[in-house]
Amino acid sequence: MKNLAGALFLLLTFAACNFKGEQSKLPILGRRQAVTKTVNGKEVVDTVYQTIPDFKFVNQYGDTITQNSLKGDIYVADFFFTTCPSICPIMHRNMLKVYEDFKNVPDFKIISHTIDPKHDSVTVLKKYADKLGIKGDSWWLLQGKKEDTYELGQKHYLVAMSQDDGTPGGYVHQGWFVLVDKQHRIRGYYDGTKEEEVAKMINDIKTLRAEVNTEIAQ
Repeated sequence: MKNLAGALFLLLTFAACNFKGEQSKLPILGRRQAVTKTVNGKEVVDTVYQTIPDFKFVNQYGDTITQNSLKGDIYVADFFFTTCPSICPIMHRNMLKVYEDFKNVPDFKIISHTIDPKHDSVTVLKKYADKLGIKGDSWWLLQGKKEDTYELGQKHYLVAMSQDDGTPGGYVHQGWFVLVDKQHRIRGYYDGTKEEEVAKMINDIKTLRAEVNTEIAQ
């Protein structure tokens, strides 16, 4: 977990240094590599950014959700479990502010992955959603194979998590909200337990939507 946290810190620090002063465009985070290709007979170097790969989970309505379900959407992802006694209630209380601001925006979604699928069945997730007041398809609570969730979270979102029977609730995980653009690239990390971080994320979502709309117009 410390290695993942350290890697994330370096990514965020790099982004802050690299994009300082560019207030109208969010940085692209995650791993990247330079690729040489031929364009119009000339060799050019392009940057290929890490993207969130395809996945297959089930939401609180029993519907199958894949990366294709988010086609054309900006989204925020987080990891939780319904019996969490510590940070999850705070995270989702703060996420409700995001939900209320963007629930009627057609190209925005929230996806919350449970890290305890054995307990968090579709029925349990639906009751949890009802308790939060979530309706419609703007916020999906996702359940699937535990190993798939952990690989997606730790390897691709860079969010640390583990099962630990010695802690309250039996799991340890970071409370990041991860902002992902329409090309499935990571554009921001925010501490979901802090109101000021969530407020910043709300502003960044608006910035990212404006960035996308500007690119379309051009």
